[in-house]
Amino acid sequence: MSAPPTGRGEPIEDRRQLVEYIAQGSKPKDAWRIGTEHEKFGFCRDSLAPLPYEGGHGIRALLEGLSQSFGWELVLENDQPIALQGDSCNITLEPGGQFELSGAPLKHIHQTCSEVHQHLAQVREVADPLGIGMLGMGFQPKWRRDEIPWMPKGRYGIMGRYMPEVGSLGLDMMLRTCTIQVNLDYSSEADMVKKFRVGLALQPVATALFANSPFTEGRLNGFESYRSHIWTDTDADRCGILPFVFEDGMGFERYADHVLDVPMYFVYRDGRYIDAAGQSFRDFLDGRLPALPGEKPTISDWQDHLTTLFPEVRLKRFLEMRGADGGPWRQLCALPAVWVGLLYDQTALDAAWDLCRDWTLAEHEHLRAEVPRTGLQTPFRGGTVQDLALRTLEIADAGLAARNVMDWDARDERKYLHALWETAKSGITPAAEKRERFEGEWQGSVDPVFAAYAY
Repeated sequence: MSAPPTGRGEPIEDRRQLVEYIAQGSKPKDAWRIGTEHEKFGFCRDSLAPLPYEGGHGIRALLEGLSQSFGWELVLENDQPIALQGDSCNITLEPGGQFELSGAPLKHIHQTCSEVHQHLAQVREVADPLGIGMLGMGFQPKWRRDEIPWMPKGRYGIMGRYMPEVGSLGLDMMLRTCTIQVNLDYSSEADMVKKFRVGLALQPVATALFANSPFTEGRLNGFESYRSHIWTDTDADRCGILPFVFEDGMGFERYADHVLDVPMYFVYRDGRYIDAAGQSFRDFLDGRLPALPGEKPTISDWQDHLTTLFPEVRLKRFLEMRGADGGPWRQLCALPAVWVGLLYDQTALDAAWDLCRDWTLAEHEHLRAEVPRTGLQTPFRGGTVQDLALRTLEIADAGLAARNVMDWDARDERKYLHALWETAKSGITPAAEKRERFEGEWQGSVDPVFAAYAY
């Protein structure tokens, strides 16, 4: 999640400014970039316990070590480090200490993989002497919620109080999940709408291919992606598949109206977060926000509010693909490969839209509800999601081939799909692989996962 905003700007006088802010994300194709974000669980190698914030072997020490060793700038909140700022990327903390790299906007996936490799190497160099390990999975396999320390960020205190009022699993989302996501650009309103629709429709395919959360508190939980299931009972106001995106009239204004109708969490003023949970941004526009009576919002407030929605695809000044579980190194490169292949080549985008354009709302809802539990084996239109995954990868493969971006070994970006082809053809997801080892060589213990799958 985001670091504290650095500025406020002028008050918003017209709702149209909110729409224009999103519309200004439109870019010509030669300016499109790829931004990859990935979270991981930090843990104590000797005890497999969650990392504390303070102490010589905690999150703070890790942040300070990365700053000292590699020149990252510490971001402070109440004089405590809560993030790191780089030249064009940053490292932030999720509520339970999940460690997130928000990568730079890059031209191609070869650069993305180099960025991932450099980041993990830096983290490991600092973490190893501290006895800290890092694990990529969608849901924390071992820890109870009450064992996990909260990070000292003001927005998380507000969200943590509000979550139980609107869903039963929101605190689990905050404390026990990790994801990979990719942020992609659009050239126009029409281009945004088409990419948004394809992204929402095919997000369950990504969820199935990247499914990696079969354990809860040391036991099998019956899910391929328990992380994905958690979002179904987090907060109905700000999660889900957004049916209006598939309706006539979808555009920047329609999305802005949706965001305005989502209750707020907070307002950031003078270095602190003010609790506005459940209050209306529309009232804020009119100067009637109970948390700040008489005051109107700024674009910075709108930017903050946009980050508090959690649909499967999120629109800001770019589109965020949000359906994948956290996972191993090769999946950190595979997710952008899928979505770049599908969305950044026009022929591939058209083919992807042809694949899903006639799906009904009931079919979208079926996939969203069932894929977290049954993954690639979810029935769909006389076949399964595994069939959909194979067709989706064919389209993405063709899109990456058309881009024809070569690496130093004269291989194009299709190489990053290899692991997903193995998953789609075999039907063996990361979750299924771990489940088999749990029932076999691990003899019913999740502890080996921390060694076998650590970065």
